[in-house]
Amino acid sequence: MTQQTPAPGHQTRARTHPAPSMPNSVQNPLPRATRAETALILRDVLAPMAAKGPIVRRPGVVAAVERLDLEARAVRRVQALSEKYGRGPLLVPLPGRPLALVLDPDHVHRILDQTPEPFAAAETLKRRALQHFQPGVSLISHGGDRAVRRHLNEMVLDPDHPVHRMAEVFLPVVHEETDQMLAEIDDDGGALDWERFSRTWFRIVRRLVMGDSAREDEEFTALLDDLRQRGNLAFLRPVDEEAREEFLSRIQDALDRAEPGSLAAVMSEVHAQGAPGEFDADGGKPAHQVPQWLFAFDPAGMATFRALALLASHPARLRTARIQLKDESGEDAPTLELLRATVLEALRLWPTTPLILRETTMEVEFEHGIMPAGVSVLIFAPFFHRDERRLDFAHRFAPEIWEERMSQSGQHEPQHEVRRDGQREGSPAQGEWPLMPFSLGTGICPGRQLVLLVTSSMLARVLQGHEVDLLSHSLGREKELPSLLDPYALEFRLTER
Repeated sequence: MTQQTPAPGHQTRARTHPAPSMPNSVQNPLPRATRAETALILRDVLAPMAAKGPIVRRPGVVAAVERLDLEARAVRRVQALSEKYGRGPLLVPLPGRPLALVLDPDHVHRILDQTPEPFAAAETLKRRALQHFQPGVSLISHGGDRAVRRHLNEMVLDPDHPVHRMAEVFLPVVHEETDQMLAEIDDDGGALDWERFSRTWFRIVRRLVMGDSAREDEEFTALLDDLRQRGNLAFLRPVDEEAREEFLSRIQDALDRAEPGSLAAVMSEVHAQGAPGEFDADGGKPAHQVPQWLFAFDPAGMATFRALALLASHPARLRTARIQLKDESGEDAPTLELLRATVLEALRLWPTTPLILRETTMEVEFEHGIMPAGVSVLIFAPFFHRDERRLDFAHRFAPEIWEERMSQSGQHEPQHEVRRDGQREGSPAQGEWPLMPFSLGTGICPGRQLVLLVTSSMLARVLQGHEVDLLSHSLGREKELPSLLDPYALEFRLTER
């Protein structure tokens, strides 16, 4: 382009041309669900998940969802939407708050890898729910606060090591409590149900997190459950600030006591020994991080009980696991990869966090449109875990998929490559499909390895000395596994070997 020179004596006015504006979410919107589709998403996907209890389960509703096979219906609903809308994401115009439903595996990885910017973990509904008992937890923090609090959690929970540095102290607690449970079962004719299992499980949890003095403190667990029940209703119930303050005060007391062999002691030590400025600003809010550990161990117990049901129903797998138990019997802290894989598979088949939420902090461009800022982004884990169109193992017990991942990486997370623009190369291979027992990406659960250590160790203790028969359900090898397995209804008969 050449510049024209004005003739002598003539003045010219500079011509300005506005820079071309980038399209926004109004000019280039994502696909949008119809009113009828929105109603069906509410009925088939969101309502059953909310009714079960997103923060603490409602056993009666869980039983109904299992009986009516509602989780399978939810997966079918999302499959139908993916057939119609392709990769999405799909905007769902819910009253009062927009929602984007993720339909594509590449988008799952992109969103979870790009947490917290532009996909914040501190999603609005999640914040409203968790503020009832842990308002300062890293999970609902953002910016510098999130970075400090996340770092503090990682320093305590040891996420990069399959065997926690305190394993030789933690595992005797697991063994002692499990042995006592087994002795009671032997005296009671061999019956094991959720009530007996959960009583033992939460004794283990309280001792590991708070210290031995909390072993019998069922009142403390009940206080947390009450606060979590309020969190189930998120916006609809005000925060009980008095009860929350009492709960956090009791956690602070445990941190001050720092009983040897507890996570509270590890937290106190890590926080006290932090380098200058390492836990600046609010100091990382140690007392606000601990409730999430207690909270997360609840679904870990469900996964353990379901894993026991899977093992009881698959004799060949049980025999192989027992061979590994024998091979590793001389180790102080065995890795028990086969049992870990079984727990991971229970979490794939029946995710304890079926709704993974993020929130956009700015407009974000996808292939088929732009997602607005301030949108809640929903990844419905059962859709990706149980999509038989893409996974030949969708509805069967397939622990080998986790064993392959652990043998390749030493961790349980699927490995994947992400380009700089946030897209993944090619179609995801089977090993790259988004399986999310503990989420994925930069927001993955920092306690995942500790949970697998405790759950696999408890299972090992049960299996070493007892035969296990599942009485309440039929989960045989030739059967398609149910879309939901109600842990509260599982019943076993244990007999000494």
